[in-house]
Amino acid sequence: MSNKITTFEKNESEIRAYCRAVPTVFKSSKNAVMIDENDKEFIDFFAGAGVLNFGHNNPKMKEAIVDFIQRDGVIHSLDMYTDVKREFIDSFVETILKPRGWEDRKLQFTGPTGTNAVEAALKLARKVTGRTEIVAFNRGFHGMTLGALACTANNAFRSSSGVPLTNVIRDTFNDMEALENLRQKMFDLGSGMLPPAAFIVEPVQAEGGVRPATKEWLQGVQKLANDTGALFILDSIQCGSGRCGSYFSFDDLDVDPDIIILAKGLGGVGTPIGMLVNKPEFDKAWGPGQHTGTFRGQGLSFVAGKVGLDYFKDEEFNNETKRKGDIIRKVLDEINSKYSQAIEIRQKGMMLAIEFDSAATVKEITGKCYENGLIIGACSTGEIIKFIPPLTIEDDKLNEGLNRFVASVEAVL
Repeated sequence: MSNKITTFEKNESEIRAYCRAVPTVFKSSKNAVMIDENDKEFIDFFAGAGVLNFGHNNPKMKEAIVDFIQRDGVIHSLDMYTDVKREFIDSFVETILKPRGWEDRKLQFTGPTGTNAVEAALKLARKVTGRTEIVAFNRGFHGMTLGALACTANNAFRSSSGVPLTNVIRDTFNDMEALENLRQKMFDLGSGMLPPAAFIVEPVQAEGGVRPATKEWLQGVQKLANDTGALFILDSIQCGSGRCGSYFSFDDLDVDPDIIILAKGLGGVGTPIGMLVNKPEFDKAWGPGQHTGTFRGQGLSFVAGKVGLDYFKDEEFNNETKRKGDIIRKVLDEINSKYSQAIEIRQKGMMLAIEFDSAATVKEITGKCYENGLIIGACSTGEIIKFIPPLTIEDDKLNEGLNRFVASVEAVL
């Protein structure tokens, strides 16, 4: 029997996390299925923490990447001009920005991670405004580097920073009364509150437990940002790139962000990419090289990412995402009505969460899911299970994965 994990246990850092919940060695993957070294099939409802919106080894992306490699395409380019970067930019502008009237916006390629893109956005906001404070929200997750981590709320992540995480004003997500109280403090000269450089918010809190912002509240945040001279930043790293049934998770909320942060699914096939979509009047504050990064010219991500953009040339793919999301929702609603330990279901498109009474219950359920051949993860402080399978998952695999989840819940509860 293969599947030896002693190499990892002996030589890899104790920091490893996901592998502890899924202690097997994978050798291949295709769309929503992963195969381990014992040829056991796992259905993937985790999709690389939201990176693999278009599945493992998407065949259209594979073909484009193989062609690119075989013609000796430029894989690494810093921020030099390449043909594949031009094709990606042209496609993003034509497919995503023009229909929204945003074709004048500037695309800033950052270092290859979402947290680096967040750092760049915070830096730009502070540069534009000359201010230091950032307004962020409870349960929010923005990354693990120090500036992004300061904006992140979860103390489990914050606790290992080793230095004070400062210059952040924390407020309550999706709460109109709290937002009005914040407004009053910001315009009260006696409050001691400094005017902020930016408000950063996830339109759908992903790691925080799949919590969609309401239209009224998000528009209220935008207005407060505008009224205080701060930038309005939307972190769409996990909830974007089609995850919520439209390209941007905020398309139905009638807002006009100053900066949009993208990563994860943007690169299509799982190769890293981070990008800001900046209003030009703010982007011009940058001087050449003031935010840099060795790996911001990822040829493979441009090639696969352009293929990913093709899915959004009409509404067929978005409609399929919503349909599949509703299939998952129906099953979760049945669980919620059957078991007292199930507390609440939340959803936007094909990002869903079921909240249970405790992290201990969730740990048992996800452990049973692993035994039953389903990869799925907990989020928030461990009491919530999040569903983010590839958007391209076939109906039979989606239904089989849901059957495995139901069987796991029944075995525990």
